[in-house]
Amino acid sequence: MLVLRFRLERFLAPLILLFSLIPSITCTRNEPDKRAETPVLAAPPNTTFPMPPSRAKSINDMGWELADGEHNVLADFKGKVLVLDFYATWCAPCRDSVPHLVDMQRRYEKDGLKVVGLNVGGPDDLDKVSDFARELHIQYTLALPDQALISLLLSDSSDIPQTFVFDRKGQLVKRFIGYEAATGSEISQIVEKALQAPSD
Repeated sequence: MLVLRFRLERFLAPLILLFSLIPSITCTRNEPDKRAETPVLAAPPNTTFPMPPSRAKSINDMGWELADGEHNVLADFKGKVLVLDFYATWCAPCRDSVPHLVDMQRRYEKDGLKVVGLNVGGPDDLDKVSDFARELHIQYTLALPDQALISLLLSDSSDIPQTFVFDRKGQLVKRFIGYEAATGSEISQIVEKALQAPSD
């Protein structure tokens, strides 16, 4: 019995070590109020992960608040390719994704790309956003999403980062949950394709 236990431990130890070394590609954020109604998407998107069923108001009327109190909605960005990235400053995969988002904004801004980082790290995280932006040299917009937007886009998964790419018509074309090197390349491909498509 002792020999069997020793052999089992010798077999399991490397497996446990292997799985502990695999980096996580997502973080789990604090859940929003699940009782909130989930609003309507204009059309079924082509997503990496399925979207939750939805009803109530249009996504085009949902948006985010900037640090100066200005409020933007998705409809403001028709004609542009919009990337919404839900993040928290304490989330390691979120931090890993930032250099790629910074580079995309720099490269494609003149072609009509707008990247917006939306903080869902909780009330205590908001005070850390300025240092986060400075540390990671973030040049794109950082804002606080409306609860309606969170309830719609994150209702079926609280993992972050989550990145949503909208085309020039305001249609959601792709959703990504988590971040690793391959994710960055795929986001770039989707953005480039959306930038080449006509807006009408």
